[in-house]
Order: sequence, then C-alpha cells, then structure tokens
Amino acid sequence: MRLFPGSGSDHTISLGKGVGVDRTAPRARVVWGVALSAYIVAVLQRTSLGVSGLEAASRFQISAAVLGTFAVVQLLVYAAMQVPVGVLVDRAGPRALLVAGALVMASGQLAMALAHSFPAAIAARVLVGAGDAMTFISLLRLVPAWFAASRVPLMTQLSGLVGQTGQLLSLIPLVLILHDAGWSPAFVSAAACGVVVAVAVAIAVRDTPDGRRVHDEEQTWATVTRDISDAWAHPGTRLGFWTHFTTQFSGTIMVMLWGYPFLVSAEGLPRSTASAMFTVMVVAGMVAGPVIGVLVGRHPYRRSWLSLTIIGSTIAVWTVVLLVPGTSPTWLLMLLLLVLSANGPGSMIGFDYARTFNPPHRFGTASGIVNVGGFAASLVTILLVGLVLDLVGAGDSYSLGGFRVALTVQYGMWAVGLTGLLVTRRSVRARLAEDGVHVTTFAHMLRTRLHR
Repeated sequence: MRLFPGSGSDHTISLGKGVGVDRTAPRARVVWGVALSAYIVAVLQRTSLGVSGLEAASRFQISAAVLGTFAVVQLLVYAAMQVPVGVLVDRAGPRALLVAGALVMASGQLAMALAHSFPAAIAARVLVGAGDAMTFISLLRLVPAWFAASRVPLMTQLSGLVGQTGQLLSLIPLVLILHDAGWSPAFVSAAACGVVVAVAVAIAVRDTPDGRRVHDEEQTWATVTRDISDAWAHPGTRLGFWTHFTTQFSGTIMVMLWGYPFLVSAEGLPRSTASAMFTVMVVAGMVAGPVIGVLVGRHPYRRSWLSLTIIGSTIAVWTVVLLVPGTSPTWLLMLLLLVLSANGPGSMIGFDYARTFNPPHRFGTASGIVNVGGFAASLVTILLVGLVLDLVGAGDSYSLGGFRVALTVQYGMWAVGLTGLLVTRRSVRARLAEDGVHVTTFAHMLRTRLHR
C-alpha cells in the first residue's frame, strides 16, 4: 500500500515503509528525549492551574464560572493556534517552535507568579496557552523524521504518555512548593523549568538526521491555504479530528481544572488522597499508551473500534458515578480515573489518521487540525461546567449536587463527537473501497462467524 495520498490515488492509507529512516542510534534517542522533555514541561505548565484552582479562586476572589475562564481562555488560545502552528512547523521546523514555545510558556508562568488581579492572570494564561500550542505538534513532527513508519504509532504513543509525567510534576513538587512556599515561588519554579528545556532543545535537537529543515520549498499564501484546504478535505483528517474531539475532553477537564474541586470539595476526599489518585491515573495512562500504540500499528483498520471502546467505557463509568446516591466510594472514583487515563492515549489515534492520510509535507498542518478537536471540546465543556455550577450551586458552587448536574454537559459533547466520528468513518471507508480496500465491518464478521 501507498505511504500517503501524495501521488497516484488520493485515497490510500500509509501502512508500509516510512519516509523517515529508523534511527535507533544514540543521537536519535537524544533528539527525541530532549524534545520530549520540552513536552513534559509543557504539560506541567498546562496543568499547573488544575492543582492550584482553589488557591486561584481565593487569590483573585473569583467564582467557579470565572475560575473556569482561566482554562477556557488557555484552551481557546491553544486550539486557535493549532492550524497556524501546524503550518509553521511544516515550514520553520519543529526545533524553532519547541524553543519558542518553552520561552513563551516560561514568560506566562512568570507573569502568573506576579499577578495580583484577574486580568493580569488571564494574560498570563494566554501566554501559557500560546506556548503550549507550539510544543506537541513540533514533537510529533520530529518522530517520522527520525523513526520508520512501522514504529511511528508506538513512538507517538510513547511521546504522549511519557509527556503526561508533566502532570506528576504539577501534582507533587509544584503542589508542595505551592503549599509550603506560596503562590509566587511555585510559578517562578515552573517558569525556570521552561527556560532550562528551551536551552536544551536549542543545543541538542535537529529537525532531521541530515540537519535540513523539514520543508525547503518556497511557500506562498496560496500554497499554505491549499495545504490547509487539502488536509481538511480528506475525510481521514476529519476522522482524526472527531476521534480527538470525542476521546480527549473528559479526561482533560478533570486534569486541567475540575478534577480537584470535584474530588476534594464535592466527594470529600483529602487533598493527599486526590493527589495520589491522580498520580495513579498518570501511571495508568503510561501503561495504556504503548498497548494502544501496538494495537494501532498491528490493526490499522480497527482504529475506530478502539476509539469507540474507550469512549463507551468513559460514558459508562461517568454514568454510574453521577447516579450513585450520596458520595461515591473511593474505589469507584479510582475506577473513573483509571478509565479516564485511557482518554489521552486514545485521542492520539487521531494523529495516526493525520499521518496515514496525508503526505509528509502536510503532516504538521493535518496534525494541527486534529489537535483542535479535543481541545475545542475541552474548552467548551470546562466553560459549561463552570456556568452550570454557578447556576445550580445555591451558594456552594462546588457542592456534590452542583457537580452532578454540571458534569452532565459531557453527554451533549459525546453526542456531537460520536455523530461526527461515525459519519466521517463511513466516508473514509468509502474512499478506501474506491481503491479496492474493503474494511470488514463488525456486523459482517459476526455474520461470517455465525455461519461457519
């Protein structure tokens, strides 16, 4: 099969040899590892508000809805920049974007450390969102340049899951500094981490093994517009968008903002227990990631079923948690976080669609489009949860009853996402059928087995 829809038919899928050479030498591991460290720090910066939400509400004297504005603004900036950043990565190279992203986030965290007013804090989160937007797409762009296509799904999952250890940096050392030394030292420490990784990337990372930029052709607005249009026009890219949209947001809203208030204020868990449970969630995601990566690599025509399984299990466990009378038992809340731990690795399947249905020069652009999905869904959900909490909180915005009503907004987002996923999956299969590739449906497999 063809590597990408760049020549011949535009309908084929990348399952064979890659454009990149499999670089297992120490140099490749160093390049990937240093770039990965920039993403780890980006996750630290992204989730730093989630573990300090209650302190932020007290520091800036804001309500639940206004507290949600922090994450909404950050995610709005992140999502809005994905396509422009994808284009820039394809043309300026991932190294430049990684350095810029780390420095922009560092400046945002420094501004957050010094902020004493809500507008100043919002401006700081805008910078964090902008720098964060430059990081993961750049890391993804490096992977196919340094590893063979057969290893890209696994390396992509490893990139995503190891990057989530940044949550541990916010859950443990950042929380300790926040509680022991206070607000400003905690965020200054986060800013310092950004400066360190920016220097490391500038020294150690190169865009390709031969040092060339990833894209050498002269670009005009017409070619940029054409690449964006062509990427979106392919149903494979849109399938990646809706997969990312539907799979990611539930876990993201818990990690970025509402998880701690829900577990501590609504469910009554001690802060130490909530921190420990989120730590287990991160570790569980690190286990799930490689498994999902291997399954995607071995069964590329079953990627959508894997996504649907993750989404279905998430909906099922949330339903039980929201319907249990009184506070949920700790084991059920732990089960919820374990299921949510697969949301992040599951959303990475969307990037595999971007890679396999687009030519190499369009991979960054297509990945940017895909990445808009989950973060757009997350920011809308975070905003809606905050608004509903204030409406039904009856003086206690973080009550269990308020959260149970507010978190039902997720079902509307799942309905929208699943509709988009199923419709575009049908379009992708129609395209593949035009090339003589017929994906066996679950119903057909079941009928075949029954008639044996």
